[in-house]
Amino acid sequence: MNYSNKINSQGFAIIDTIYSENEIEKLISLIENITENSNENATFRKSQDLFAIRQFHKEIPESLPFIFNQNLKDVIESTFGKGYFITKSIYFDKPEKSNWFVAYHQDLTISVDKKIEVENFENWTVKQNQFAVQPPTEILESNFTIRIHIDKTTKDNGALKVVNNSHSKGILRIENLGIENEKETICEVEKGGIMIMKPLLFHASNKTTNNERRRVIHIEFSKQELPDGLEWSEKAVLQN
Repeated sequence: MNYSNKINSQGFAIIDTIYSENEIEKLISLIENITENSNENATFRKSQDLFAIRQFHKEIPESLPFIFNQNLKDVIESTFGKGYFITKSIYFDKPEKSNWFVAYHQDLTISVDKKIEVENFENWTVKQNQFAVQPPTEILESNFTIRIHIDKTTKDNGALKVVNNSHSKGILRIENLGIENEKETICEVEKGGIMIMKPLLFHASNKTTNNERRRVIHIEFSKQELPDGLEWSEKAVLQN
């Protein structure tokens, strides 16, 4: 099924029943195994409001055959075409009593292997030896993100809310968007479903109010080669 028209016009699409109950249980088992049996790891971030695993596909490579089942591969290829690879992945576990919320923002940075002065690559940061940089707008516009929902996600446990079609306006400050005149959608997703979104889509999430956990695997994709010796630090080519 091709979702490109919806993603191009709205900036996102929600697709339920990508994963079977068995596939979701297998992913949960792999995640619990590493989190229970590993010591504090540089890619793990833990607080009472959030547990996160950065570079998820490198930390738990055994998860990839379950994540990239035939359903997901079909959606990616029919919607975006061939040649895409993983550029970043994060697992988010928002606990039942989490007060964690995220204000409206665009995803403006990519993860790269080193810092090189390259034209139109700016706003460099480094966290835990991981370099991030804001690339030229056209790279962000051609990338996409898939969020895999391990739990049913509703407005009450931190579902993303988005500003429809805000990805089409380039890089903006939120106060310049005129949000009061825009359509907002709360992106509720069933367990085993996915949300596809464009990085420049303004998105936010509220605090949890219903005592229900929200676990999501967030994976970013590109097919762009970076210039002048710059490389994607988490690049992983999809297996057929």
